[in-house]
Amino acid sequence: MKPAAWFHRLPWSIVVCTTLLIGLGWLGIARVEELTDGGGRLLHRQIAYSVMALFAMLGVSLPNYRILCRFSYALFLVALALLVAVYFFPPINQANRWIRIGPIGLQPSELAKVTFVLALAQYLMYRENYRRLRGLAAPLALTLVPVLLILKEPDLGTALVFLPVLFAMLFAAGARRKDLAWMIVAGLLTLPLLWTQMSPDQKSRVTALFDQPPPGQRPSDAAYQLYQAKQMRAMGGTWGSLVAGQLTEDQAAYRLPEAQSDFILCVLGERFGLPGLALVLGLYVALVWRGLVIAVETREPYGRLLAVGIAALFAVEVLIHSGVSVGLLPITGLSLPLVSYGGSGLLAHALAIGLLLNVGLRPGYEVANEPFRYVVERD
Repeated sequence: MKPAAWFHRLPWSIVVCTTLLIGLGWLGIARVEELTDGGGRLLHRQIAYSVMALFAMLGVSLPNYRILCRFSYALFLVALALLVAVYFFPPINQANRWIRIGPIGLQPSELAKVTFVLALAQYLMYRENYRRLRGLAAPLALTLVPVLLILKEPDLGTALVFLPVLFAMLFAAGARRKDLAWMIVAGLLTLPLLWTQMSPDQKSRVTALFDQPPPGQRPSDAAYQLYQAKQMRAMGGTWGSLVAGQLTEDQAAYRLPEAQSDFILCVLGERFGLPGLALVLGLYVALVWRGLVIAVETREPYGRLLAVGIAALFAVEVLIHSGVSVGLLPITGLSLPLVSYGGSGLLAHALAIGLLLNVGLRPGYEVANEPFRYVVERD
């Protein structure tokens, strides 16, 4: 594709939403460092990660995405191998989530989410067997392998993302609704099994959700992080501390573990109030909506399923992170895509956005007498 055509056809609304979300992440991380006297180290790193991620996003949009179709399974297998490799490296904070070589660290579970969408899109694009209940076994197995590996790390938040994305892509591929309903029932029946696979720390986070202390009473150790998160958001009030000023000078009130990643939405709410939260969530709605529009406009099945999977991935992650931030869901440790601190997560989500841009640039097929008749594109 010629540069002029690429520039003209690029879905700029997605680029704008992505850039604004990354910028809001910078403001949130800067606020965390202001409250903790961090000295700007995290912010400087995040800016460097962001520059690399934006270049990666635009770079992925350049080659024809159908080339990736041939390597989808291979990329997924590489991600699974990396999920196994984490157990050969020293744990960090009692969790085997990282591959760290010197100053360079990689969190394979972030890349596994994107490669899972690629592999599932390739599997579903032409098959008919998933339109029968027994035909759902293979997509379910494709999903459970990374889920079980990630649960073992342990990382409950990331593991929870896969099944809703599977459901969305099966629905888009044409799976029967009654079969999808049976999948939901089966999933609910396996919750006791999931409970047995959870670590004691993860179980305490679930029980803490139903044992929150009344106002003014000291929370238990298990409920401390959730209590501080809700307090952080409440101190922002309607307009946030940027406009109304800080509610208290007591820095202990702003002490929130992992605020730059797991609770960045609470930090943004404290700083910018309800208008800031509305802006963040509105940008995500626009991003997901534009992804679904691209899916509808794409006649080629792999690209259509890829767009649906990426839109579903962002929607599920934002819903889980938001639910945790307001105390409706147990603390899962799931970051907010494009906004939370972290190089692996930022790069993985930027690559996902790049794939979405790629599909938007190349619908590539037109409806004709023959289904999905290819329209030759001159690159």
